[in-house]
Amino acid sequence: MDRAKAIFGNETNIRDYKKACDKARRLANKYGDDREIAYHLKAVENSTIGGMIGVKNLVLSDTPLKLPDEEKSIIIGNIRMGFGHYRISMAIASAAISMGITPYWFDLNSFKGTTATSIISAQNDLYSLGSRISQKSALFNKFVWEPVNSEGFRKLTYNVSDQKMTELMTALYTDLPKDIPFAATHVWPAQAAVHAGLTNVVNVVPDNWPMALHLAEGSVHTVQTQSGYLGYKVLRGMDKKRLLEPMPDSDIEYTGHYIDHELVTNIEADCARRLARLDNKKAKRYLLTIGGAGAQQEILVAVIRRLLPEIKRGRAVLFINLGDHYDAWEIIRRRLPPLGELMTEHIDRFDETAAFAGSALDGEVSGIHVFCHKDIFAAVYSTNLLMRACDILITKPSELAFYPVPKLMIKRVGGHEAWGAVRAAELGDGTFECETPLEIAGMLRVIQREDGILRFMCDNIIKAKQQGIYDGAYRAVELAMGRK
Repeated sequence: MDRAKAIFGNETNIRDYKKACDKARRLANKYGDDREIAYHLKAVENSTIGGMIGVKNLVLSDTPLKLPDEEKSIIIGNIRMGFGHYRISMAIASAAISMGITPYWFDLNSFKGTTATSIISAQNDLYSLGSRISQKSALFNKFVWEPVNSEGFRKLTYNVSDQKMTELMTALYTDLPKDIPFAATHVWPAQAAVHAGLTNVVNVVPDNWPMALHLAEGSVHTVQTQSGYLGYKVLRGMDKKRLLEPMPDSDIEYTGHYIDHELVTNIEADCARRLARLDNKKAKRYLLTIGGAGAQQEILVAVIRRLLPEIKRGRAVLFINLGDHYDAWEIIRRRLPPLGELMTEHIDRFDETAAFAGSALDGEVSGIHVFCHKDIFAAVYSTNLLMRACDILITKPSELAFYPVPKLMIKRVGGHEAWGAVRAAELGDGTFECETPLEIAGMLRVIQREDGILRFMCDNIIKAKQQGIYDGAYRAVELAMGRK
């Protein structure tokens, strides 16, 4: 079936179809077409987070894949595109292992020399570059980046182009049993899985803004919010010139937020620790994150400057997770006054980071602690470890907007992220999007001086857990396993 010719019964304009085919041919000419190659895979231990969430990596092999526990396995298809898709994959893996199911990490951007990885790596480089430019140029952000990320990716014609592109990625699926549960945390692995003939695909849709970019007909689409369900169901705004046929009920499910098992099960305990620190007048703990694209350096400098006086007085503590962007920290630090003994760096020592996060749950901490890891798994998962020991997470409204921790939302990077902040503010587990340094400073001042906002957010996090809001990862796994 050529899934670019019609999407959920909505026929593609012949001109758009031909453009998509031409683009796929150009990609094949540039990066190769390996669909006639039978790539083989094998499972290896994930040395970074395998011991924490039980995930194993799938890598290239000379012999066909043999899974010892195929009946209780799930493939997690993903790519590195920022940090968000890896973060969701970790949540799915964590939920799976808690349910007695072995998760296998299948990253289409990790198989060097293949057509799939070559295409995705180039796209990732462009996305990261665009994110960084958007934070430096207001004109680029207003007239290019925001429209592309909110309305450009929303169009059904964008999905047509992607469907033809992902036909080029199917060779890596040769060894996968056709009926094996497959949860994709980015649409390209989902589309490629369907093209490769897999019959049990769950497309784990990110964010809270319906876009045709995320459609993979032939899979079940899971969404994190009720508004997301309604928007995807009717393909809202994906073609503004005609009335579109809706998605069938069997192709879409509301699940709730995709959150790791170890975070969900510790919600009450972690909120109790936060409230106890408030009652005992302890220093407030802030966790500041830099995303996978390494953007927002101006805002990060402003936040650190604002907190420095409180840190020096022992009334605040700052954790900074740089991800894998130590170069960004060098730029930021040059613009700050000397931090001296206030600062402790934890660079490329994931065991040390994990130990620090564990001891900080109930122990005393002070000053500024900076974390950075070249290893992508450590870079992403460090935030999971540190958020349990923090009082408030300072982040842009990407996938972290959905996590069960009090959040101060800073300016988005791309229009599609705006609705993550709306979701957090409506649930009451995070602030609205603070778009300017003045707004951020105002929110920080109130959080630092008073306790009401943090108490309010902790109460709402516990209520949301009781309602199953944070159970999306478990439900996505259940869907994949249940379909088989």
